[in-house]
Amino acid sequence: MRDVCPFFSIIERDLTMRHHHLTPPILTVLSLLSFAGLSHADPLPSWNDGDNKKQIISFVESVSNPGGEHYVPEPQRIAVFDNDGTLWGEQPLYFQLLFAMDRAGTLDSDLLATDAQRAAAQGDAQAILERGEQGLQEVFDLTHANLSVDNFSDIVSRWLDEARHPETNRRYDDMVYQPMLELLSFLRDKDFETYIVSAGGLHFMRAFATQTYGIEPQNVIGSSTNTEVVDQDGELLLMKTPGVSWYNDGPAKIEAIDRHIGQRPIIAGGNSDGDVPMMIWVTEGDGPRLGIMIHHTDSEREAEYDRDSEIGKLDKGLDEAASRGWSLIDMESDWDAVYPYAD
Repeated sequence: MRDVCPFFSIIERDLTMRHHHLTPPILTVLSLLSFAGLSHADPLPSWNDGDNKKQIISFVESVSNPGGEHYVPEPQRIAVFDNDGTLWGEQPLYFQLLFAMDRAGTLDSDLLATDAQRAAAQGDAQAILERGEQGLQEVFDLTHANLSVDNFSDIVSRWLDEARHPETNRRYDDMVYQPMLELLSFLRDKDFETYIVSAGGLHFMRAFATQTYGIEPQNVIGSSTNTEVVDQDGELLLMKTPGVSWYNDGPAKIEAIDRHIGQRPIIAGGNSDGDVPMMIWVTEGDGPRLGIMIHHTDSEREAEYDRDSEIGKLDKGLDEAASRGWSLIDMESDWDAVYPYAD
């Protein structure tokens, strides 16, 4: 993440180099100026000034201000976010499907038992999608099952190190949204607990969530394959097995939040119709509430899609955002930068 206060970093460096030329009172004054500047630094520097940025900062400041009218005690300061299309990209395909296709291409051809699996090995996404949910499940059974959770996590980590996005040629974990990284950091600075609540695979996301987002594995809630504990030569292994035990999308996100967190968050962020039930449920609770809906409007820097998209469809969500007063983030106009480092 970029240095949000480079001027004061320069002061600190110069003080270190030249402190023997300054008297203690001067050092004290400069230190106070430095801390004062840091305390007023923009917490969301990649967000353009406007109503949405103002609403988000105002909400977070108000609920974390002790004695304030809208103060929310720290244990209740919980924020949940979708992942695909909310924290990182999802075009032209969900990144987990691109991972599955890449992995299928490395497997022995004798393991490719179905048309969908053979299509995956050949990189033919359209052929997989034409076979619907059954075809997708066959591909995920091939590439995600019959592995220990630890082994699978290592495979995902290696893929993230080696693979590049087909359109941007960036690492996939460099296609996270800089403005959302800043928001997550801002929330944690204000003693929020941040969670991912996504339809993406639980073990897939846990492989990178801590390093990429600063979100610990126990705060990642996602879809789950079947698992079983196997005794392998005296060592107990948690194995991923074929099939899905939990698909974490739509209303299921509400159930998962209740099961894993045990209380209703006060902030919810998403980008598609699959996030709408979670966002309605969160923002209908008592007390201060904030909904943040990401609208992909930037065809030049990222992608432009909503109501008619097969990936990350945002139809009902656009209408709900307007009627419920959610912050509808226009990526093109609200974000000064999209990805870290450079666009």
